[in-house]
Amino acid sequence: MKRRKFLQLACAAAAWPRTARAQQSAQIRRVAYLTTNPESDPETQKWISTFRKSLEELGWIEGRNVRTEYRFGGGDSSRMPALAKELVELRPDVIFAATGPAVSATRLQTLSIPIVFVQVPDAVSAGFVTNLAHPEGNVTGFTNLEFSIGEKWLQIMRELSAGVQRIGVMLDPGNATWTMYLRTIETAAPSFKVQLMPLPVRDAAEIVASITKFANEPGGGLIVLPAPVTLAHRAVIIAEAAHRHLPAIYPYRFFTVEGGLASFGIDLPSNFRQAASYVDRILRGAKPADLPVQLPTKFELVINLKAAKALGLEPAVSLLVRADEVIE
Repeated sequence: MKRRKFLQLACAAAAWPRTARAQQSAQIRRVAYLTTNPESDPETQKWISTFRKSLEELGWIEGRNVRTEYRFGGGDSSRMPALAKELVELRPDVIFAATGPAVSATRLQTLSIPIVFVQVPDAVSAGFVTNLAHPEGNVTGFTNLEFSIGEKWLQIMRELSAGVQRIGVMLDPGNATWTMYLRTIETAAPSFKVQLMPLPVRDAAEIVASITKFANEPGGGLIVLPAPVTLAHRAVIIAEAAHRHLPAIYPYRFFTVEGGLASFGIDLPSNFRQAASYVDRILRGAKPADLPVQLPTKFELVINLKAAKALGLEPAVSLLVRADEVIE
């Protein structure tokens, strides 16, 4: 072989690994994951695991053809604008946003990068989309609850404890959806003959203080709204409600599994599993505007009999029969 030809082949061989790596790098898509939930929360980690496993089943392998950038708010909605800005500046192919504050902050940063959401109750009322069937923008996703569920929470409270006359509604003032939940609960309250008291909380200290003050008068019960702060500090809420002998209704099953009295809401992991399918479709070329916002279809009622016994309650038989799960 002539020397010149040999050198050309050698140079080509030396350059091949760099070319291959460059091609491989170009094929890696980037997903941004923004959530108000705390990174250390076991439930947060379960949801992330569900999301990643679902993406893997659809062919997206972390580090091989997709890379995910995570940002966590630690239960503090006020951190979302700065974290959303960080992620948008990375120019990801799609942003996955969990909770309303995460979606709101991200949407203020970009109207072009696709956003898929979960843990949002009403995307139209929140202003994230104009139409459920045809979102007409860069946002789509999966809602978790409907505001009308507030009446159902009141009904369950009545069947758990007929003596409840006052309802404290625990809410996160940093999560704008609380006003719409409260409105539906206020509308239904007269038919259940209960008085309502909003309990805004921002951290564990305010949770303890608000429950302590509310429990000073008899006949009280709690409805805990879904929000970053109530999810992050649920152990404190459950413990304080038990200590003050307050029956409480929670929005998700894991509250009840961890010692709460009862919960009525959706199976959240299913939302994360479904959201992965939308992220997959967007990475393959679909537009958010062509992917309809999906409403919840299945709700689960869970009752903790051990917690009921500690409160001296005997849930109505009709309620126990309807329950999807009774924890003994």
